Amino acid sequence: MATSGVHNHRNGTHSHKSSLKVDRPLSVNSNPKSHLKSKPLASTGLRRNSTGSLTSSTAASKDDAGVPGRVRVAVRLRPKNAEELVADADFADCVELQPELKRLKLRKNNWDSDTYEFDEVFTESASQKRVYEVVARPIVESVLDGFNGTIMAYGQTGTGKTYTLGRLGEEDTAARGIMVRAMEDILADVSLEADSVSVSYLQLYMETVQDLLDPANDNITIVEDPKTGDVSLPGARLVEIRDQQSFVELLRLGEAHRFAANTKLNTESSRSHAVLMVHVKKSVNGRDSAHSRENGNRTRMVKSLKPPIVRKGKLVVVDLAGSERIDKSGSEGHTLEEAKSINLSLSALGKCINALAENSAHVPFRDSKLTRLLRDSFGGTARTSLVITIGPSPLHRGETASTIMFGQRAMKVENMVKLKEEFDYKNLSRRLDVQLDKLIMENERQQKAFEDEIERLTIEAEHRISEAEKNFGNALEKERLKYQKDYMESIKKLEEQLAINQRKNENTHAKSSGERLQKETLLKKAAEEEINNLKNQVAELKKSEASRNSEILKLHKIFEADETRHQLDRGGLKQNSGPDSLKPQLKHQQQASGNGEKTSIAKLFEQVGLQKILALLEAEDTDVRVHAVKVIANLAAEEANQEKIVQAGGLTSLLMLLKSSQDETIHRVAAGAIANLAMNEINQELIMAEGGISLLSTTAANADDPQTLRMVAGALANLCGNDKLQMKLRGEGGIKALLGMIRCKHPDVHAQVARGIANFAKCESRASTRGTQSGRSFLIEDGALPWIVQNANNDASSIRRHIELALCHLAQHEANARDMISGGALWELVRISRDCSREDIRTLAHRTLISSPTFQAEIRRLRTDY
Repeated sequence: MATSGVHNHRNGTHSHKSSLKVDRPLSVNSNPKSHLKSKPLASTGLRRNSTGSLTSSTAASKDDAGVPGRVRVAVRLRPKNAEELVADADFADCVELQPELKRLKLRKNNWDSDTYEFDEVFTESASQKRVYEVVARPIVESVLDGFNGTIMAYGQTGTGKTYTLGRLGEEDTAARGIMVRAMEDILADVSLEADSVSVSYLQLYMETVQDLLDPANDNITIVEDPKTGDVSLPGARLVEIRDQQSFVELLRLGEAHRFAANTKLNTESSRSHAVLMVHVKKSVNGRDSAHSRENGNRTRMVKSLKPPIVRKGKLVVVDLAGSERIDKSGSEGHTLEEAKSINLSLSALGKCINALAENSAHVPFRDSKLTRLLRDSFGGTARTSLVITIGPSPLHRGETASTIMFGQRAMKVENMVKLKEEFDYKNLSRRLDVQLDKLIMENERQQKAFEDEIERLTIEAEHRISEAEKNFGNALEKERLKYQKDYMESIKKLEEQLAINQRKNENTHAKSSGERLQKETLLKKAAEEEINNLKNQVAELKKSEASRNSEILKLHKIFEADETRHQLDRGGLKQNSGPDSLKPQLKHQQQASGNGEKTSIAKLFEQVGLQKILALLEAEDTDVRVHAVKVIANLAAEEANQEKIVQAGGLTSLLMLLKSSQDETIHRVAAGAIANLAMNEINQELIMAEGGISLLSTTAANADDPQTLRMVAGALANLCGNDKLQMKLRGEGGIKALLGMIRCKHPDVHAQVARGIANFAKCESRASTRGTQSGRSFLIEDGALPWIVQNANNDASSIRRHIELALCHLAQHEANARDMISGGALWELVRISRDCSREDIRTLAHRTLISSPTFQAEIRRLRTDY
């Protein structure tokens, strides 16, 4: 909306440097149900004594904190519009009013409803005059008596807030709103010669305070008094009001500059919060007319020194922008951003109301500029009335219920209402000028006698001073000589003591230096001996290593010579040689270390052949089988060997070892070899076909060694990544076996379990995308979700990364959304989308949250930002 160039008249807060501000409590009955104008001065018990001193008047105000005054809340029902008459023809209204009982019923369904009580309930036929008389007139009268007051309208967009507050009523005077009627009463009560009325008209738009009377002034600063907490807007234009017509013209000007938009719910929906501030400064006449005059002229003089009392009240009328749901209002583009800003500020106001209603130690007033502006209205020193506006349509029952609950919470807020007065020192100054002239004349008559008396006293005082100076000089000289003697004696004693101390220190220093030197010498010798010992140990280790290398070399030569002799004598290796003939070779190869181990195993593989190594897996000697399975495991680690091992029956032999052997080491190494082979998709299907899942599950159930469990979990994790084997993997107990290994607390085992869960969840996500799987995830049905949520923020990155991926993949299937919300996984997804160190996972989580309607609905319900 374009703004016109209006002159910017900035005005600070009205204050007189010489004025003393006095806050006095309201002692009248604070029940706002009474619509009679209160007389706070008559009931405060404030009395001035015969001296008329400010101290006594201040002391009479014993309770500077004010008296409690609850926020009064009235509800007003808007009539149905033409569209609702058609759309809701077959449905009952969502609310039923009981104005005589000051209640309303909010229907849950055709047979059940909730009942709420308010301070006043207005039907759709209630007139503007009645609303003003009940809601606003007590507040206006309090402002005229020197109190701050607030009148505010809250409700869904299109329910009549602006109509209730800001209707000008130029065509129909009966339709005048609270703003116009309030100014009529204020101008009727004040004297334009002695009193003043001034207004500011502002709007809070997109968290910026703008002057509706000066559109160029579009970023006004909110200033808070650090001592009293009072809020002021020194940059706002302040216009003095002399008549009703000029005030109506100002309202029309402000409304023209206010932001509005056309939405589905309202053709002229306000996009900003409007705040009208009316400052009333009113003199109090005849306050001291009943004071006693028993003390004659003295009493009359003291009375004349009392400054007149001026009461300053501030009326704040707040037309809040309507709360709206985006899907109902149809807001988009810039209008959508406006709606977000409105909802955020109303949410901040709701939080403050909740905190005040619950007597919370902290009230978040600083979360929004709206709550900062209304700090005095809720929980402050102002008397506050709230009108909540609702509609009858059942289509908007949710918004109606939210508005009603806002009003209910606001009724629990207690304000401490204070009377604000200050003395009018300008009037007092004029009276004092007259009395000052009289006092000057009296003073001139007394001045001569006073000067003569002063001269006499001066001569007498000079004589006494001369005598006192003489006596003081003599006494001072005696004291100086005495102190000089004492000083010299003290210096002599100190010098003697210093010489004694220096001799003692020299002896002590020489002794301590010798001891330190001796200790350092001993420490140096001990360090040198330790270094020599370490050098000797290193030399011995090198000799031992050289000896072992020499022995290994000899064994290699002996083995090669023996092998050559057997080949020459027997024409090569016998084809029917048994497994025991390879024991020395196999054990020798397992003793190799470092980079030479793989070279020795490859050489053994070439010399002996895979079939004979596999034959050793059936040897009776357990050590031979252990060494053989280790060789197979090392060969399986190389992708080039995997196909040969499978073709030679190595996979079947490894599975048989899991079934037949009871040795923990064989189980661990065999499971590791199977895990390496399971990295190939063809091998995965062979493992499944030969009952590998059941064997791995049984091994996992019987094993306690963390390394064995890690190998089994690794094999199952590789199998979980095959899309074709999902059903069979779960049917043969693979998923339950994987989850069962959680019992082991070792982080390496948990890392493999997390990897398997992430692989399985990824396959399920792809299956749901292709339409080949529906319903909840097998992982959720098998009870994996609590452990996933528990470890989503695990300290170990290897576990956390896989769990985060698993959560993202599970969330991509809409059928899992409800279980994930109830299980606490939604909060972890929000955290991952904001805090995950890996950008790809963070992006995946954010995209998943956006694409899920269920997650979006829950996030909007909880008002969570992600």
